[in-house]
Amino acid sequence: MESGCPVRILGVDPGLNITGYSVLEVTTRGLQVCEAGIVRGRARGNLAERVHAIHEGVAGVIASYTPTALALEELFSHYKRPRTSILMGHARGVICLAAAQAGIAVHHYSATQVKRILTGNGRAPKSQMQLAIMRELNLEAIPEPADVADALAIALCHHYLDKTKLPA
Repeated sequence: MESGCPVRILGVDPGLNITGYSVLEVTTRGLQVCEAGIVRGRARGNLAERVHAIHEGVAGVIASYTPTALALEELFSHYKRPRTSILMGHARGVICLAAAQAGIAVHHYSATQVKRILTGNGRAPKSQMQLAIMRELNLEAIPEPADVADALAIALCHHYLDKTKLPA
C-alpha cells in the first residue's frame, strides 16, 4: 500500500432486495465512518436485473471511496430454506465481482464470528450488536436499518482481525 493512501474497509451485508454497506477509515485517532447506507436491488424483475442493480451500487461505492479491503458476510444456509442460500449466492457473487474488477481483496466472515468478535457471544441478539457498534464507533444513535448495522459490524470485525492493517 502506498504511503499516504488511507486504509478504508468496505463492509457489506449482502441481500437481493437490500444490501447494506459501510466504509470505515482507519486513522491515527481511531475508526471513522466515511459512509454507510443501502443498495436497493429490484424487489421484482428477473434475477439478472436484480443482481445487476447490486453490482452497479457496490461498484459505485467502491469507485467513490476506494476501499483497500472488502469484508463480506458469508452465506448462512438453513436446511428448510435452501433456495434463500442459492439466491444470496448470486448477490455475493456480483459483490465479489465488483471487488475483483477494482483489484480489492475480499475477506469473508460468518455471522457468528462477527458477533463473537464484537460482543463475545456468537449468538448475540441484534440489539446487543447494534449497541456494540454504537459504542465502538462512538455513534450518537443506533445504526439503522439493520442492514447498515450488519455492514458496520462486518467492517469492524475485519478491522479487528486483519493482520496487515496499519496501527490505528
